[in-house]
Amino acid sequence: MNYEYFLAKRIIGNKSYKSSVSAPIIKIGIAAIAISTIVMLIAIATGIGLEHKIRDKAVAFNGHITISNFDSNESEGAQVPISKRQEFYPEFKTVEGVSYVQAVANKFGIIRTTTDFEGLFLKGVGADYDWRYFKDFLIEGQLPVYSQNYSNEVLISKYLADRLGFFVGDNFQMYFMKSDPSKPPSIMKYTVVGIFSSGFEELDKTYVIGDINHVQRLNKWTKNQVGSFEVFISNYNDLERIGKEVYAQTPSTLDAMTVKQKYATIFEWIPVFTTNIYGIIGIMILVGAINMITALLVLILERTQMIGILKALGSSNYSIRKLFLYNASYLIACGLFWGNLIGIGVLLLQKYFQFLKLDPSVYYVTVAPVYLDWSYVVLLNLMTFVLCLLMLLIPSFLISKIVPVKAMKFE
Repeated sequence: MNYEYFLAKRIIGNKSYKSSVSAPIIKIGIAAIAISTIVMLIAIATGIGLEHKIRDKAVAFNGHITISNFDSNESEGAQVPISKRQEFYPEFKTVEGVSYVQAVANKFGIIRTTTDFEGLFLKGVGADYDWRYFKDFLIEGQLPVYSQNYSNEVLISKYLADRLGFFVGDNFQMYFMKSDPSKPPSIMKYTVVGIFSSGFEELDKTYVIGDINHVQRLNKWTKNQVGSFEVFISNYNDLERIGKEVYAQTPSTLDAMTVKQKYATIFEWIPVFTTNIYGIIGIMILVGAINMITALLVLILERTQMIGILKALGSSNYSIRKLFLYNASYLIACGLFWGNLIGIGVLLLQKYFQFLKLDPSVYYVTVAPVYLDWSYVVLLNLMTFVLCLLMLLIPSFLISKIVPVKAMKFE
């Protein structure tokens, strides 16, 4: 054991150390590190969690990449049919990273009740549809089962169910306009078998999930014609690369659009949000470090006589600096311990009890999401510890200015 570490342990373990003049300032420094750690953990966990939730919800309704006809106008519900006989369907073998491809079709219609009406899209899906996202969204009833036969079962959002007064088992009529406006609309009768809530209000109020056979019949398409294909990938981080490859591998008459391109207005503010998180981390580390610098300066001034004695006994400035940096490391570690304990505790409470609610019309989620990953927790702690310690090197150079004779007379 080197003597600097030995002396640092003796100073920390000394009862007079805890009742000294510097004790309140040291406690403030520890509290500053703890509070900074709590704020940084919450900012990162909720920031990443929000990004993942928004991303997953957008993907649930559209896939990572949508392949459609160039002539289709999704905003007006006018889809130009695509043949299912494509080289990339049902498996996209030419692009690495594609995990699944499914065929869908949308048809704009109006749900009318005795008291209200709502304009939305009937999203037609078939037997190849992947329900994994909607299994998490389902809050009541069950998921519909579609095969080659016509099914009147539909899945609606809680937003629409509350607005229209629907419950599981209720029947309703949906009106679909024909291409010839002089002809009466087509009327289809559906049964609600399940209610879901993605928390993404913009999408929840837009879609009713139904049988693709109905959309094909309403549009007078054949069984081999669909509105678009939804492509899912195994790693979201490869979206840009796979999106370009999918676009290159599809016929010239088809367009391939990533979910980030389709919902550009939503995904544009996520990088801004991420930048704000980095800003919060930087400010919190700076605040914690400044408080620790103050604590270390007070500690050095309080131990001026001891520094003078050590210098008189032959200790170098470097050795004495090490002594105080060991002391400072202990204080930073204490702050990090309490910060992690409280911060992770708050995040776990939010994750399992969801006490903090958000406005879905603003944040696209109903509760503040939490993403906990030990890798970023460890990285954040290491970064905070190292940066604070590096900044504490500045006040430690004050030790070299202390003259032994004057220091031993210092009171």
